[in-house]
Amino acid sequence: MPLMEHPTAHILFCDLSAGACRREPLDPELARQAPGGRALAVALLAARPRAVWDAPDAAVVLAPGALAGFDLPGVSFAALAGTNPHTGGVLTVAVPGGLGRALARLHLAAVVVSGRAAAPTALFLDVDGARLLPLGAAAGQGTSAVMASMPAHDGALVAGPAALAGSTLAGLWADGLHPVGPGGAALLLTAKNCFAVAVLAQGEGPVPADPVALAGARAAMERLVAAAPALAGPCGFGRYGTAALLDLTAGRRMLPTRHFRETVFEAAGRLSAPGLFARLSPRAAGCPGCPTPCRHVTANGTVLPDGDAWSHLTALLGLADPDLTVAAYAACRQAGLFAPGAAALLAGRAEAAGRDLAPDALLPALAALVAEGPSVSPSAMAVKGVALPAFDPRGAYGLALSLAVGTSGPDAWGGLCLGHELLRKPVATDRFSFAGKARAVFLGENAAAVAASLGGCPLYGLAVGLEEWALALSAARGEAVGAAELAGLGKRTVLVERTINARAGLGVADDDLPARFFAEPGSSGEGIVVAPLPREEFLAAQAAYYRLRGLDADGRPAAEAAALESPWPI
Repeated sequence: MPLMEHPTAHILFCDLSAGACRREPLDPELARQAPGGRALAVALLAARPRAVWDAPDAAVVLAPGALAGFDLPGVSFAALAGTNPHTGGVLTVAVPGGLGRALARLHLAAVVVSGRAAAPTALFLDVDGARLLPLGAAAGQGTSAVMASMPAHDGALVAGPAALAGSTLAGLWADGLHPVGPGGAALLLTAKNCFAVAVLAQGEGPVPADPVALAGARAAMERLVAAAPALAGPCGFGRYGTAALLDLTAGRRMLPTRHFRETVFEAAGRLSAPGLFARLSPRAAGCPGCPTPCRHVTANGTVLPDGDAWSHLTALLGLADPDLTVAAYAACRQAGLFAPGAAALLAGRAEAAGRDLAPDALLPALAALVAEGPSVSPSAMAVKGVALPAFDPRGAYGLALSLAVGTSGPDAWGGLCLGHELLRKPVATDRFSFAGKARAVFLGENAAAVAASLGGCPLYGLAVGLEEWALALSAARGEAVGAAELAGLGKRTVLVERTINARAGLGVADDDLPARFFAEPGSSGEGIVVAPLPREEFLAAQAAYYRLRGLDADGRPAAEAAALESPWPI
């Protein structure tokens, strides 16, 4: 049975060149096929003519998840989609915080931003409509200054000085708490002279068709989250944030160290999240209504690093000063730098210089990256121009494949392999084998795309499955939706992204990892052998993934001519 029409069935089109916005009904057929979030954002993007990412007619799409307005646990996300400044293909990112829920409560299915404002501006949405607010000098004074210059809001997405300078390392920040990357994501908005999108939603959200059934779905999700050690356990993300993963990657000998030359950091014991939290006593903060908030803020308002930043600003650079790492993350937050990408670039430069970066050189080096602007060079340890996250691919083969084939670049949570390979949930798989990993990545990507289309936190893929998502969506819409139908939605979403990439000329050469991982071993020891990735087995798994995904040998939709005619090729 097809998905029923999205209840927030309007799209707001904002032309910043003209300074005008118009609201149009969402096409019912598109609403049935792409209910919200990532699915709707990429469908709207695919339906537009191709444009260079910084052209005025290029679109940036913000779409709340289809369930973002219903007060479900971990379900408040929006998706942002646009033309990838690194590849010319697709860029989709998850937007945490209150923005997705606020958009849903304004009964907007999506906001499509095009054109270019004459001066730095912020787009502000509330019940009275859309306004363009001049930012003046605040655009170059840091993300906090931009946030402070806006009226009261329920959710905001903000860029900083790095984006004003045109740096490909520029990331966005949501609600002043959440990094929204990868590097370069902020350029999509600031190419339009838009440095912030803020939303104030006064009033209640959409009314579920079956409140009793929705309450049941909510209770089921809450039970699963509470039973997931990685989310709600004593050492889980709800207690220490994703920085808790550094101890685990260190123990598994897959902690990226010194620009991925090693996979064990001798000073990892000094970087334990429990030790840091015991000293700083931060309070928990996170998305609206989340039972396991993964962000943490100290008494003086300092936001502690997430897992990728915590790992890359320490082990990847050969540094082991927790206080310096917190200060470096704060500097990245104010500058609007995507911290993992900035650290990866500095680690590459340190390797080229033949020595670790000196601790007292870190903060000046980050400031210099902002000043470099458009001339900043990409990291060598990257896929599709995006720096690899804080997990060495040689330590988990399914993850390695997932990082390589991600449509927007490497996403550690994009194929859900961290669950069964690193956290060993729900069932452990052999992390040093490609057997069965092509199918695992295919199914994991589909499930992750579903969650991103409904507004779910990527981390909740460790607990909430398609069955629970189907129960919640059925209750919200009043029409039965099955897990298999949702799996089809996820499959379509990824294929649309592949279609956009094919239009930009991306193919099999772009679905690969840096050569180091196939030529050099990691740091073996303690009974764990970290060998180079077996190249032929990787290529065989890549080919198997392509067959499952319906792609040809070059990684493009097999029926490419037909696929390029429609935003929904299957």
